[in-house]
Amino acid sequence: MFLTCVETVTKELVSWMRGHESSVFSISVHGSGRYAITTSSDTAQLWDLDTFQRKRKLNILQSVGIQKVFFLPLSNTILSCFKDNSIFAWECDTLVCKYQLPAPPESSNILYKVFAVTRDGRILAAGGKSNHIHLWCLEAKQLFRIIQMPTKVRAIRHLEFLPDSFDAGSNQVLGVLSQDGIMRFINIQTCKLLFEIGSLDDGISSSVISPHGRYIASIMENGSLNIYSVQTLTKEINKPPPPLVKVIEDLPKKKGNSGDLKVKVTSGRVQRPAKSRENKIQTRILKQDLTGSLEKKENELSDGLNKKRLQILLKGYGEFPTKYRMFIWRSLLQLPENHTAFSNLVDKGIHVAFLNLQKKYPIKSRKLLRVLQRTLSALAHWSAIFGDTPYLPLLAFPFVKLFQNNQLICFEVVATLIINWCQHWFEYFPNPPINILSMIENVLAFHDKDLLQHFINHDVTSQLYAWPLLETVFSEVLTREEWLRLFDNVFSNHPSFLLMTVVAYNMCSRAPLLHCKRKDDFEYFFHHRNNLDISAVIREVYRLLDTTPTDIHPDSMLDGFVALTKGQYPVFNQYPKFIVDYQTQERERIRNDELDYLRERQAVEDMQAEVDQQRVEDEAWYQKQELLRRAEETRREILLQEEEKMLQQRQRLAAVRRELKVKEMHLQDAARRRLLQLQQDQREMELRRLDDEIERKVHMRDREIAATAKDLEMRHLELESQKRLYEKNLSRNQEAVAKEMRENADAYRQKVDLEEHMFHRLIGTDQTQNQKIHKLIEENLAKAEQACLNTDWRIQALHKQRCSDLHRSECYQDIAKLLRKNRKKEIEVLNAMMEGEAKKWEEAEEKDFHLKSEKKTAALSGASRRWFLEKEIHDAQHPCDKVSLNQRKMHWDAMERDLMERVRNLRQRLATQAQNRCQTPHLLAT
Repeated sequence: MFLTCVETVTKELVSWMRGHESSVFSISVHGSGRYAITTSSDTAQLWDLDTFQRKRKLNILQSVGIQKVFFLPLSNTILSCFKDNSIFAWECDTLVCKYQLPAPPESSNILYKVFAVTRDGRILAAGGKSNHIHLWCLEAKQLFRIIQMPTKVRAIRHLEFLPDSFDAGSNQVLGVLSQDGIMRFINIQTCKLLFEIGSLDDGISSSVISPHGRYIASIMENGSLNIYSVQTLTKEINKPPPPLVKVIEDLPKKKGNSGDLKVKVTSGRVQRPAKSRENKIQTRILKQDLTGSLEKKENELSDGLNKKRLQILLKGYGEFPTKYRMFIWRSLLQLPENHTAFSNLVDKGIHVAFLNLQKKYPIKSRKLLRVLQRTLSALAHWSAIFGDTPYLPLLAFPFVKLFQNNQLICFEVVATLIINWCQHWFEYFPNPPINILSMIENVLAFHDKDLLQHFINHDVTSQLYAWPLLETVFSEVLTREEWLRLFDNVFSNHPSFLLMTVVAYNMCSRAPLLHCKRKDDFEYFFHHRNNLDISAVIREVYRLLDTTPTDIHPDSMLDGFVALTKGQYPVFNQYPKFIVDYQTQERERIRNDELDYLRERQAVEDMQAEVDQQRVEDEAWYQKQELLRRAEETRREILLQEEEKMLQQRQRLAAVRRELKVKEMHLQDAARRRLLQLQQDQREMELRRLDDEIERKVHMRDREIAATAKDLEMRHLELESQKRLYEKNLSRNQEAVAKEMRENADAYRQKVDLEEHMFHRLIGTDQTQNQKIHKLIEENLAKAEQACLNTDWRIQALHKQRCSDLHRSECYQDIAKLLRKNRKKEIEVLNAMMEGEAKKWEEAEEKDFHLKSEKKTAALSGASRRWFLEKEIHDAQHPCDKVSLNQRKMHWDAMERDLMERVRNLRQRLATQAQNRCQTPHLLAT
C-alpha cells in the first residue's frame, strides 16, 4: 500500500509514500503542517512532509492492534490508542513516552473505538460499543466524567467537538453519532441535549464539522450529502428539552474511591453539580484579581502567556525554545486564524502578477515555490499594492520557508509584519520609504557620525546600507538560526526594534565598512552573509533603544502593535492609490497583450501539431518505402548473376556505343547548324509579318475614313427624310382637325334637331314629355362627360407631342455633336423648321382657343335653352319641384366652372410648350 500527496490547486501529483502493508484508515497532520501520522491496523508511521520521507515507525504485537494515533492540537504530543483500551502520550520530536492514562473503572469499562479532542487539547472524549462516553482530563491524566446516552443508543460510531469562536478552544459541545444514524449534540458540562440531526428513516453514515463550527456536512445512508447550518439548529436551544441524557458519574480531579463518584439520576430534570462554598470563594477571588490586573491586560496573550515574562525569558536565554518557538510567535502576534477569510483569498487563484514567479525566482523545491506563489497571491488579493511590490517575494520568502506546511499561519504572520513592522513603507511607492530611511539615518548620525560621514564621502545612501536589509528582513545576511534569534526579539518588542536593528548592524560592522572604498563593495556587503555576532547586534539594539533621544527615536513616529482582526482581515490602503491603479491598468494591458501572444502561440502550436502529424505520416510512408527498398535489393541480388552473364555482352556493346557516340556528335553538330539556319529564317518571316501588319493597319485607316464620309452623307439624307416626315405628320393633323370639325358640325345639327324635337314635344302629353325630358337630361350628361373625355384625350395627345418634341431635341443634340463640320447648315435648316413649327402651333393654339370659346358659348346657350325648356315643362307638370330644379341649375353651373378651369389649364400648357419650342433652336445652335 502507498499514499499519494496531490496539489489541490493544480491537481498535480506531488509525491507518493510507501510503507504500509494494510489499508490506512487514519491520517493526522501536525499543527505546523510539517509532520503527518498515518495509521493502519498493524502499524503507525510518522512522515516528514517537507521531504515526504518516513521518520519513525510504530510496531506493535498483532494481538494488541492499533485503534488510532493522532496529534494533539497546539502541542507536540502524539496520542496513541490501542485496542486493549491503553492510551499513551508521546513526545513528537524524541518519541519519548510522556505518560499513560489509567484504566477506566470496571463499572463502565468499554472498548474504545472513536475519539475526539477539544481544540485546546485538554479534554479527550472516547466511546465505543456502549451508550457511555468517557471524558478524560489530559492535564490531570484522569477520567473526570462519564456521560450516558439514551437507552436506544447502543453504539457510538463517531465523536467530534463543535468549535466555537468564543470558547478559546475549550469546546463544550460534543457531537455523538450513534448506530441509529442520528447525530446528537450535547453540552459536556450541563449534559443537556442541544439539538440533533438525522432520523431513523434518513440516517447519517458519516459527518464532519467545519473548522469554525458554522456548518455540518453529513453523508446520508441513501448516498445524499446534507449541509446543516449550526446557527439555525441552535435557535431552539433555549427551549427546555426532555431529559434524554444523564450524568451517572462525576469524577473529581482529586483521587477518591469509585463508589463515591456515582451520581444518582432522578426522573426529573438533569442533575447539575452543585456549587460549593469553596467554589464561590474562588470565583470571588478571581474577580478581584481580574479587576486588579486591568493595567497589565495588554501583556496578557490569548494562549495564557505573558508578554513581559516572555521578554525576560528572551533576554536571559537570547532566544525562545526551538520546540515552542512557533507557538510563542503565534501568541505574540495574536494571529486570529481566519480560515474562511484566508480560504476566500486562496480561492481567487494565482494572481496575475505572480504567474511567472519561477522565472524571476527559480526555487528548486516545487512545493516551496507553490506555497510562496499562493501566499503572495493571497496578499495581492488582500491589497492591490502587493501585486506591484517588487520586493514582496524577498520579504515573505523566509516566513514561507519557515511555515510552508501551514499556509494560513504563514499568510497571517506576513500580514501582521506588514501592518506593524512595515509602517509607512508604501507612502512613497514605488520608491523606497524615504521617511523610514530618514529615521534610520538620523539615528545613525546621532550614534556614529564617522560611519555616516564615510557613507557620504563614498556616495553611499540609506537606500544602499539600510534598504537591502529591510526589504529582505535580514534573510540575506543572516543564517537560519541567527535570523530566528533576531525575530524572537523583533516580535517581542515595539515595531521600531526592526529599524534599530538596521542601525545596530551597521555599527557592529563598522570596521569592515570603513575599509570599503568602492560602491560595489558596499553592495556586496549588504547582500551577503558576514562574520558578525548576532548576539552583539541584539545587545546593541537594546542599547540604542535606551539611549536614543525622543525627538529622533522611531518609537515616537511609529504606532504600537496592532493584531489582525478576527473573522475578516483589516483593509490595507496606506499607499498612493492612483499609482497602484495606473500600474494595475498597465498590467492589465500587458496581460491582454500576453493573452493575444498566447493565442497566436496556440495557433502556432496547432500548426506545429499538424506538422508533427504530417511528419509521423511521412515517417510511416518512409518506412513503407524502406520495406519496398529492401524487397528491391533482394530482387537485385537475384539479378546479379544475370548481370554477370551479360557483362561480356556489355563489353562488346561498349565499342559499338563509342562508334555511335562519334556518329551522334556529328549528327548533333549538323542539327545545331540546321537550328541556327531555322532561327534566321524565323526572324526574316517575323519581319515580313510586321511589314504586312503595317500595310493592313494603313488600309484599315483609309477604309475607316471613307466609311465616316459615307456616314455623314447618310446623316444628311436622314435629316431630309425627317423633314418630309414632319410635313406629312402636319398634313395628317390638319385632316384630323377637319374631320373633328365635321363631326362637331354633325353633332351640332343633331343637337338642334333634338332641341326642335323637344320643343314640338312640349305640346304633347305631360307624362310623355316628362319622361323625354329626363332622358334628354341623361343624354346631355353623358355627352358632357364624353366632352370631358375628349378634352382629356386631346390634352394627352398634346402631351405626347411635347414628349416627342423633347425626344427630337435630344436627337438633334446628338446629331449636332456628331456632324460638327455641317453644323451651320443643319442649324439653319432646324431653325427654319422650328420657326415654321412655332408659327403653326401659334395658329393652332389661337384656333383651338377660338374653338373652345365657341364651344363654351354654344354649350352655355344650349344649356340655357335646355334649362328653360325643362323649367317650363316642370312648372307645368310639378309646380312643387322648384327646389329640384334649383339643384340642377347649381349642377350645371358647377359643370360650367369645371369646363372653364380645364380650358384655362389647357391654355397654360400650350403656352409652356410654345416657349419650350422657341428655346430648342437656341440649344441646338449652342
